[in-house]
Amino acid sequence: MVTLRHLCKSYARGETMVTALQDVNLEIKHGEFCSFVGPSGCGKSTLLNLVAGLDMPTSGEIVLDGRSTTTLTSFEWTKIRRETIGIVFQAFHLVYGLTAEENIALPLMLRGDQGRDISTRVDEMLERVGMTHRRQHRPAELSGGEQQRVAIARALAHRPRLLLADEPTGNIDSHQGADIMALIRGLATSGGQTVLLVTHSSQAAQKGDYTWTIRDGQLISRTPREAGLVASW
Repeated sequence: MVTLRHLCKSYARGETMVTALQDVNLEIKHGEFCSFVGPSGCGKSTLLNLVAGLDMPTSGEIVLDGRSTTTLTSFEWTKIRRETIGIVFQAFHLVYGLTAEENIALPLMLRGDQGRDISTRVDEMLERVGMTHRRQHRPAELSGGEQQRVAIARALAHRPRLLLADEPTGNIDSHQGADIMALIRGLATSGGQTVLLVTHSSQAAQKGDYTWTIRDGQLISRTPREAGLVASW
């Protein structure tokens, strides 16, 4: 599903080049739930942005579903995100002028789905994330945990094959965070999605089938779920 080959990313900071990722090599199979854990600034969010096509690597290759993304145009990347990728952000990124159900409908509308199909899928996703009773509420009327539930429903509404979750529990308390991670795990398992989760939380990371620890832009160690919590980085 996702293959990374000698992936590197550097940024210019004034006259200094900062290396965010160094020679990352990884293969994630279809249906796997892979967590990446590490401190702030270690490169984990950069990795997710590269896989999503929101940023471009300095060198190396990303292969999605057997297709190299090296020469893709911005239009082609947009098409891939609309059809193949769902993204959950730490800051929710809901449209504040829209209701919960309208936010969930957005990716379906952008894809060109028809009204009745959109309505049916929105109803299904609201029920699956436990937000049917809040469908007419706007983000400002929802708690952080509720906003993230809507964001998850929106990310999965178009049935993507790949779900990218960037610190999905970062802006909510630990109790809500545990609920959100259980929701992501359950929905992804039932939907057959491949999941890449980026987090600073060892507890959240443990929802993955395995966890990669990232330090200074490099993959340091791989811990399977059955081994328990990842050691401190």
